[in-house]
Amino acid sequence: MAIGRAAWIILIAFILDCIIGDPQNPLHPMRMIGSGIGFGVKLYKKTKVNSSAVQFVLGVILSLVTIGLAYVLTWLIVRGFYTINHWVGLAAEAVICYFLIAPRALRDESMTVYRALEAGDLEGARKSLSYIVGRDTRELDAPGIIKATVETISENLSDGVIAPLLFIFIGGAPLGMAYKAVNTLDSMIGYRDETFQFFGKFAARLDDVVNFIPARLSAYLMIFGSLVIRTDTKGAVRIYRRDRHNHKSPNSAQTESVCAGALGLSLGGDNYYKGVLVHKPTIGDAVYTPVPKHIVLANRLMYVAAINAVLLFALGGIAFSGIWG
Repeated sequence: MAIGRAAWIILIAFILDCIIGDPQNPLHPMRMIGSGIGFGVKLYKKTKVNSSAVQFVLGVILSLVTIGLAYVLTWLIVRGFYTINHWVGLAAEAVICYFLIAPRALRDESMTVYRALEAGDLEGARKSLSYIVGRDTRELDAPGIIKATVETISENLSDGVIAPLLFIFIGGAPLGMAYKAVNTLDSMIGYRDETFQFFGKFAARLDDVVNFIPARLSAYLMIFGSLVIRTDTKGAVRIYRRDRHNHKSPNSAQTESVCAGALGLSLGGDNYYKGVLVHKPTIGDAVYTPVPKHIVLANRLMYVAAINAVLLFALGGIAFSGIWG
């Protein structure tokens, strides 16, 4: 794919997301991918296989089929539009890519939590938070709700914004869709529980691999963003260097550590998931008590980092393609 074309697609897709947000309908690509994975999981459960090796192989097959179909079908659709006209193809590919990024959805959903907290509606804040995090939210107090919201904003900067943009830049909508398939597989079967410990292992490890560079790029973009919005950049760098590996995932703490340092919060730590207490290391120092404004600041960090990524890919692509020359 021409880098210059990818640059324009990224610009258009990001603008569409800023204006429209993430549309909620049954034909959303992520819902369709999720439905396909869900069908595969149902078939897997019917097999009632006990062998861990066979479970792993079945998980590999589901993952590769899902990713392959996501790439090929998107490639065929995009190619079909380009055969009509270059500009029709460009517009169609940009619209498809718009479905792959979600900065506005991340902001809107987290700000729903913020508004509930500001209104003193703790139960409403817990309910809104439960839609965007995996942990149990029923017993969280206001600081716990704020910390969880900040964590999900910072963590999802990479897989919800920067990583899709990077893969779109490299390989257009087909590669971007393949990445989102990997990400969706991890979110649906990449668990270490009795059902998915071996079946979802390949998906979880593949997600770690494909997010390795995007997570670190996201961290650097967020550090630069802390300069722009005038939060604690020195703290962001210090905590990033100290705590960026304080997570079972090799990638999640990259952005969480930057956000924790920039905002002066202690993130991570022990939490309940489906009633089970999970012990996790903390990230950052508790310089401040979490308050609702920290959600606003985390969103500003996320958006500035996203805009910087768009400018980096778009302007870099245009320059390399020789459009200015």
